[in-house]
Amino acid sequence: MSKALSHEIMGAMELSVVIPVYNEEANLLPLMEELKGVLEGMGREYEVIFVDDGSTDGSASVLREMASRDTRVKVIRFRRNCGQTAAFDAGFKAAQGKVIVTMDADLQNDPKDIPLLLERIGEYDLVAGWRHRRKDPWLKVISSKIANSIRNWVLREEIRDTGCSLKAFRRECLQGIKLFEGMHRFFPTLLRMEGFRVLEVKVNHRHRRFGRTKYNIRNRIWRALVDLLAVRWMKRRHLDYEIEEVFP
Repeated sequence: MSKALSHEIMGAMELSVVIPVYNEEANLLPLMEELKGVLEGMGREYEVIFVDDGSTDGSASVLREMASRDTRVKVIRFRRNCGQTAAFDAGFKAAQGKVIVTMDADLQNDPKDIPLLLERIGEYDLVAGWRHRRKDPWLKVISSKIANSIRNWVLREEIRDTGCSLKAFRRECLQGIKLFEGMHRFFPTLLRMEGFRVLEVKVNHRHRRFGRTKYNIRNRIWRALVDLLAVRWMKRRHLDYEIEEVFP
């Protein structure tokens, strides 16, 4: 993190970690232990916001217990499953940190990569993780590479991994953004449209230890295509003008 930004955030809530949760009961305690080790080692004031997206397993009970033991843990529970974008949106609105980190609850993102992202905040407004060595089934890896290529071609972008949830945002980037369902996959494009600076950095990716993935080709392909066309329309119609002069 740059010295200027470090000085700016001293004396305030420095870091908020926002984590959507959907049926990840077995992963939550190990994840929080890893996070505490990393975040306390950084010596910064932090909070961890878990957004329970209508889980039907024991995730809610585990989260309540964690929050009762640690005041830095905050929990938001949805009445029903609303999707990852909604969970991020609720977490962003609750976050108090000047820098907001997002990640998954499934232990595949590595908390040790958080300092790596924060090193570049200040130079950039969004630092996004790039899982250059995916630890997912081969079909999921290939389908993601194809999807990323199509997105980049349609949007004229060069984002190598739109699906990686491990990201760090300057708070200002998110204050005026209006999110719709499925838009979390397009954070780099949406922020670039607003003039913010975006960087991708290589991060670690781990095998899933507990639970099952919530996404597959069948439940993503058509929805992702519709979302892509919507973002393309937004990008093409985005207002882009410069005022040369104003006089009374």
